[in-house]
Amino acid sequence: MDSITDVAGIRVGHVQRVGEGWLSGVTVVQPPAGTVGSVDVRGGGPGTHETDALDPTTLVSGVDAVVLTGGSAFGLASAGGAQQWCEEQGRGFAVPGTVVPIVPAAAIFDLGRGGDVKARPDAGMGYQAAAAAFASGDHAVVERGNVGAGTGALIARGQYKGGIGTSSISLDGGVVVGAIAVVNALGSPVFGPAGLKPDVDPALSPQGLNTTLVVIATNAVLDVAECKRTASAGHAGLARALDPSHTLADGDTVFALATGAVGLDRSTEQARQVSLITLQSAAAEAVRLAILDGVLAADSVTTAAGEFPAFRPSGE
Repeated sequence: MDSITDVAGIRVGHVQRVGEGWLSGVTVVQPPAGTVGSVDVRGGGPGTHETDALDPTTLVSGVDAVVLTGGSAFGLASAGGAQQWCEEQGRGFAVPGTVVPIVPAAAIFDLGRGGDVKARPDAGMGYQAAAAAFASGDHAVVERGNVGAGTGALIARGQYKGGIGTSSISLDGGVVVGAIAVVNALGSPVFGPAGLKPDVDPALSPQGLNTTLVVIATNAVLDVAECKRTASAGHAGLARALDPSHTLADGDTVFALATGAVGLDRSTEQARQVSLITLQSAAAEAVRLAILDGVLAADSVTTAAGEFPAFRPSGE
């Protein structure tokens, strides 16, 4: 389906509100039990929650859900709702009397884009998005464009609508690498020759802050350190798709999840290196494709805060 859900066990749920001052939402990426993960944050203005727990040197390797949200730092409250849902399902790090779900989160800046600066996601929306992810089932179609965390997204210094996009790449040996992206970038999308990009006045002030959020998923067996390196590789795809990227006003963040269903060739050290390089190169390309997919899937929106046209490359 050219989607992150081509990776078996990966599910995606969206919840959003539009109108009456709202233009924001939450997206939850829910992997199967036993998935390991890590993250690489490179933007100068990140809004994140529990990303330190994904460092390869820390205690816990598993990830129970990843929350992508609007609402800037306020929207990170939605992670608590997704965490509550996971606890109710018994998913998390076992402690006496309960489990502690590992639910990292990252936010884009979309405050006030629907007209009300206080209309932002909360724990209830995070809970609903987690439940929606579970209910979607395996290998479900992922809704794209202005849904979930991409509802209020903008690109190119606030000139055009951004949104959610997804992609996947299949490799030899049954390995699948997929990505989902929330595109809310200060930069402009790069589809090909420079002439395809719209001219944007570099002196134009951005509407608030920005951020592109990405989750990479693979069915390969990776440890946390290898997930960290895969997340790092994903930033190369982000830089190829958006110009500029990783700016002081972007909170660009890439998560990487590995479900561990398919082993890589590790028969020799050279084979191990080739396998990882091939997978991580595919991850970068999957990120690039997911970002461009999110740009093209976005629709024009008119709200109390103004009109946000969809981006269309020249010639379309």
